[in-house]
Amino acid sequence: MKKLIVAVFAIVAALWFLNTSMLVTPPSGAVKILAHRGIHQVFEPTGVENDTCTAERIEPPRHAYLENTIASMQAAMDSGAEVVELDVHLTPDREFAVFHDWTLDCRTDGTGVTEQTPMSKLKTLDIGYGYTADGGKTFPFRGHAQGQMPTLTEVFTALPQGRFLINFKSERRAEGATLAVLLRAHPEWRKSVFGVYGGSAPTQETLRLVPDLRGYDKQSTLACLGRYAAYGWTGIVPEACHDTLVVVPANYAPFLWGWPNRFAARMRDAGSEVILLGRYGGGDFTSGIDSADDLALVPKNFAGYVWTNRAETIAPLLGKRMAATNNQANRE
Repeated sequence: MKKLIVAVFAIVAALWFLNTSMLVTPPSGAVKILAHRGIHQVFEPTGVENDTCTAERIEPPRHAYLENTIASMQAAMDSGAEVVELDVHLTPDREFAVFHDWTLDCRTDGTGVTEQTPMSKLKTLDIGYGYTADGGKTFPFRGHAQGQMPTLTEVFTALPQGRFLINFKSERRAEGATLAVLLRAHPEWRKSVFGVYGGSAPTQETLRLVPDLRGYDKQSTLACLGRYAAYGWTGIVPEACHDTLVVVPANYAPFLWGWPNRFAARMRDAGSEVILLGRYGGGDFTSGIDSADDLALVPKNFAGYVWTNRAETIAPLLGKRMAATNNQANRE
């Protein structure tokens, strides 16, 4: 019995030694903001399904920005966002429309499937038409956003200093190939693409065709985190976690071997960037760090990317926290 206790103690001690962050210097650098959809009208996510019209359940507006517009992306960057996430659909006239929804009926005064509608038609739509915070009594953005759905080319041209995480909304491999052709024709835009994700077929096709580009889909994320959970305690980083974007739900993060500093160091050495999401509750991976309370989920000295739906709120709060930490370190 005594030998068993000693053996168990030795195993626990070895696991602690191999995975504690106390013995690792935090990776250098500052925390960075990844603004989901730019600065946009937020809504209560509880009960949202794939076909829920979220424009009909927004909170009372506190600003005039609409998601996926050039103005909202610029505002996100002005607030401190390092990367802006945007959504794309490849239209019949071979343009990438930057718009979230699969169909047009919820947010716009148009109808039909977004990817089946020519960009020339999409450019005529009022993308603020369907937004309401009071059950349809008023529509505060109706008539103010005519023709504001941009193309990806327009985004790159208008915001050459920006970096973007591109979300493929379909499973069409042709979208990945078309993005690769676009970046080949305009190599100056390659630096603007932080990464790609979403539909597996276009994501993987883009990664195959564009050297040194990072990206992920649901399958690659589960492969990385699942294999790391299985044997990451050894210090071995699964191949699925190399040279990629590793998205980590904040409520699962503490259960990852070596979280936060040793985990971050391992991913850095594997050529990957870490993106900290909000709490994962069984939906898709878009929950963000969106409130002052959520900041408790972001580790001290975290140098990765924080995914947020409220860049205008979270960026200043993180800035104040970093300043306070630096002041304390200077006093010590």
